[in-house]
Order: sequence, then C-alpha cells, then structure tokens
Amino acid sequence: MAFALKKRGPSNFERAADGSMTLIEHIRELRTRLFRASLAIAVGLIGGFLLAQPAFNLLKQPYCRLPGMIVDGECQNFLLLAPTDGFVLKLKLALWIGLIIGAPVWLYQLWAFIAPGLHRNERKWAYVFVAIAAPLFAAGAVLAYLVVDKGLAFLLEAGVTGTDTQLEVTRYISFVTSMILLFGVAFEFPLTLLMLNFTGVVSARRLLSWWRAVVFVCFAFAAVATPDPGPFGMTLLALCLSLLYFVAVGVAFLNDRRKGRGKEVYAGIDDDEVSPLEFDPEPVEAGQRVDASAPVTAPEPVTAPAPIDRRYDDMT
Repeated sequence: MAFALKKRGPSNFERAADGSMTLIEHIRELRTRLFRASLAIAVGLIGGFLLAQPAFNLLKQPYCRLPGMIVDGECQNFLLLAPTDGFVLKLKLALWIGLIIGAPVWLYQLWAFIAPGLHRNERKWAYVFVAIAAPLFAAGAVLAYLVVDKGLAFLLEAGVTGTDTQLEVTRYISFVTSMILLFGVAFEFPLTLLMLNFTGVVSARRLLSWWRAVVFVCFAFAAVATPDPGPFGMTLLALCLSLLYFVAVGVAFLNDRRKGRGKEVYAGIDDDEVSPLEFDPEPVEAGQRVDASAPVTAPEPVTAPAPIDRRYDDMT
C-alpha cells in the first residue's frame, strides 16, 4: 500500500530569508520568539532560587579575604539596614542566575530572529565572533572576581574607618557584580576591532597607527568606568585592555596577509592628497589584461552635424 508523502513547505527561517514573509507574520514570529525566551528565563529563575545561596557564598569570599574579617575561624556577617534586604537580594541573585541558565535559549531565539536578514558569510562570521565573545567575557569576569578584594582592601585602608569594619550587604553585592560585569564587557573591546578589520573597514596598519590614542583611551575608560577608585583595579583593567588591543592587531595583520591586503594601493598617499584616477575609454573584454602603464588618450570630441537650411520653395 503506497502512502502519499505530503510535501513540506519552506520553513519560517527560509521564508524570512527570501523576504516572502509579511509584516504581520514577522510580528507573530517576534511574539513567538519573545515568549520562548521569557519561558526559558522563568525556568532559569526557578533554578536561580535554588542556587542563590551558593552564589552568595561565592561572592562573599572577597569580603572574607579582607584583613580582620575572619574572627574565630568564621567570616563576619554583613550589615542589613532593612528586614527585606536579604529577600530582595535573593531575588536579584536568582534573576541573574536565571539569565545565565536560560542564556542558550534566549540567545538562540534572538539569533533565530536576526539571522534571516544576514547573508550566508555574515552568519558564518557571527558564529565565530560569538564563540570568541563568550570566553572573553568569562575571562574578564574571573579576573574581576580575583582582584576585587584588592580594591576593597585599598578603599578600606584609605578611609577613616580602617579595615576592621562591616559592609552593608546589598551595596557590597552591587559593587562586586558591577566589577564583574564591567570587566566582562570591557574584554569584548578587541572583538570590536576584529569585526572592523574582518569587514574591511580598517586595515591592521591603520589599527596599529592608533596605538597611542587607544592606550590613552583604555586608561581613561578604566579610570572613569571602574567602580573601584583605587589604582589597582583601574591599572589592571587598562593593562589588560591594552594587551588585548595588541593581540587583536596581530590577528588583524594575519587576516590582511591572508586576504592579500599587505600592499595597499594608496599606502603612500596622504589623507589630504588627491589620488590619481585613470580612465580607460576602450571596452575591456572578459579575460583581457589591461596595461596600466600605457598612456590614456581621451576620445575625440563628437561634433554635431551642420544644420540643414530648408527653404519654403524647396519644400513646395
């Protein structure tokens, strides 16, 4: 007995890529993606409640490493200014953990909605850059977690209360998470430079020529954006960003060599100098080589024919 197989139509991804979806279908697609992303975050929020206490114990370790915080083998407790601070802090930690747990799902939903508008090679490079962005963010977050106690020690020693003091729990957690988020986002800076180079916006030589300004901007950004006003965290972040900048320039040089951009056509021309333009009036057939050193002759001007003098007698 033969069964007739029903032919499947194009998927939503294919229809969005070829432009056959209507505006209402795009809005429905966005609604579906947002619902799935919200559902993943809600499921992650449930797991966040279970992991909130271990996460708090992990974020508490820099505070316990401060001088004078260990009394009788135990870390001193934080200060609570309101009875609801502990519960509100647990909700915040659960939300952060839920976002991390549900990240594979809501990031995929975001990508599935954007990807149909990109070309095939653009989607390929997007996969590569996302695969690099995640380890860079994680490296910045780990570095911030390892040095945040040095910043806290400097701030407490430079203050009038000294290191033997208790901290308010919500402000402490906000300080630590801000440091982690800032270091993680700042470590994406070399990825932005690589995107500009891989898309052909700037060359590696041009990136290298900006090194003085980039190093200055790195130190200025670290001084302004770091919540720790001490010199340790600011200097470490600026040095890491400068190092990542030179690594990105090295990768850009390899990419330019791979694409044959080592010798630029207008490398010896200043920015304010007019580049020479050559015009070849002769048509070039497929496969024919053009001699650039041959002189170019302008075509002869076309003269209009003389006007015809017609008289009324001749027409009659």
